[in-house]
Order: sequence, then structure tokens, then C-alpha cells
Amino acid sequence: MEESPPKPTNIMHSDNHQTSHRPPPYRRHVPRYHTKAGGGGGGHCCLKCICICYIFLCFFIVVLLSLAYFIVTFYRPKIPSYKVSDFNVHVFNVKPDFSLYTEFIVIVESNNPNENIDFIYGRGSSVSVLYNDSMLCAGKIPNFRQPPMNVTDMSILLSGVSEFGSGMQEALMQNRHSGKIPLLVAVKVPVTVVIGGLALRKINVLVNCSLVVDDLSPNKKVGILSSNYTYGATL
Repeated sequence: MEESPPKPTNIMHSDNHQTSHRPPPYRRHVPRYHTKAGGGGGGHCCLKCICICYIFLCFFIVVLLSLAYFIVTFYRPKIPSYKVSDFNVHVFNVKPDFSLYTEFIVIVESNNPNENIDFIYGRGSSVSVLYNDSMLCAGKIPNFRQPPMNVTDMSILLSGVSEFGSGMQEALMQNRHSGKIPLLVAVKVPVTVVIGGLALRKINVLVNCSLVVDDLSPNKKVGILSSNYTYGATL
């Protein structure tokens, strides 16, 4: 008995099956970057510091303004006044070398009109007398503390040697003949203001007094014909 040959088996391939046998395509994965939790904290902290600094600055300004308002309303500070009340000539001597030696005594009146404020006049002061921009003599204000509601006369001895050239001689002779001699008294004195027992920062008080006197003869009464004052202050 003869065996019949095996029947061919028909296998149908579909497009779907063909693609399923291919290796999967290469997929490129885009890397993901994760933001750190504390990455943006630096700028935030700086902003906080700046805000805190501004708050403290505003608070400090408010405290200063409040203190100034309290001082102005409670103590009512007033500026002291100064004036040259007397001017005396002890020596006015022309030497053989045409230099001029002078000794003046100037009385400066200091008036403190405040009720609760003291003034301390410290070291480092200077008082000068000038004629035609040339210094004739100089001296210092004595150190003292001026209490409230007080008027003090400061007697200041001034002495010095200056050049007495022909130009100054001629100008001085003309002024003496007219009876009007212009002088400048320049004062610089360190002053400490004391309010309620608290000493504040020291300041330099500047006073320029333009005087016109009638004579500079020694041991004679010198009359002050006019005076003009300018004031200033530096730290």
C-alpha cells in the first residue's frame, strides 16, 4: 500500500505578522533634568536680607526723628550769640626792622539763652585779629563751661609780630586820619553741647566779626563804631 505524499501546508503571512518579527525601533529617550528643591533659595534669602535692612533703616530714621522732635519740643534749643563788647590796645609798637608788635585785649560776650542746655568751650580754640588780610595778633579762648541762662564775658589776650611794610603803613595812616580803622576778629572754638546731662558731639563754632574802630593808640579808650557778625560751624 503506497503512502500518499504529505500535503503541503499553506502558511499565510500577513503584514501584521511581518512587522511583529522585526526588532523594535531604537527609541531615543530625552534626558529629564530635575530641579533641586533648594536651588532658588539663595536669591530669596538675599531679598529677605535686603528687606530686613530697609526695615531697620526705616526704624532707625524714625527713632532719630522722634528724638529730634522731643528735643526741639521739650528743650527748645536756641543758638548762643557772641559779640565783641570791648577792645583795648596795650602795645602797638613798630620795631627798627619795620615789624609790628601788638598786644590787644578783646572782650567777647557769650550769651546762652537756653534753659536746659549747657555749652562746654574746650581746647583748640583760636582768636585772630587781622588788618587788610594781614594777621596782627592771635590768642585763645579760656576753657570753661557755660550754664543755662548765662552771659559770660571772656577776656582774651592777643599778641603777635607782623610785617609792617610801606603799604600797610600808608593804609593805616589814612584810616587813623579818617578815624575809621577796619579790623577782622576771627574766632574758632570747639563747643560741646550738653542737653539734659548728655554731652553731644563736639562741633567747631566759627565767628567772624568785622569791626570798625576809631583808634589803635596804646592805653587809650578804643571806640567800636560798627560791627558785623557771621556765624558757621564744622564737625
